[in-house]
Amino acid sequence: MAKNAPQLEQSLDNLEALVERMESGEMTLEESLAAFEQGVTLTRECQQALTQAEQKVRILLEQDAQAEPAPFEDRDAP
Repeated sequence: MAKNAPQLEQSLDNLEALVERMESGEMTLEESLAAFEQGVTLTRECQQALTQAEQKVRILLEQDAQAEPAPFEDRDAP
């Protein structure tokens, strides 16, 4: 997941910058359409990264649930 985190953050930053440019109202129709297409691509990338992260969390939780509980050992007890 560490590999995906920087990619996700970069995609989110790019998407935010793209939205700001589009909201400025200074883009031509062609530029706006190209920016929209790029935004859809970035959104899909972000969704895919989040889905992968969610799957990893589920796997970790399932592994943790299958672990056998061990008795607590109090090292400070006499």
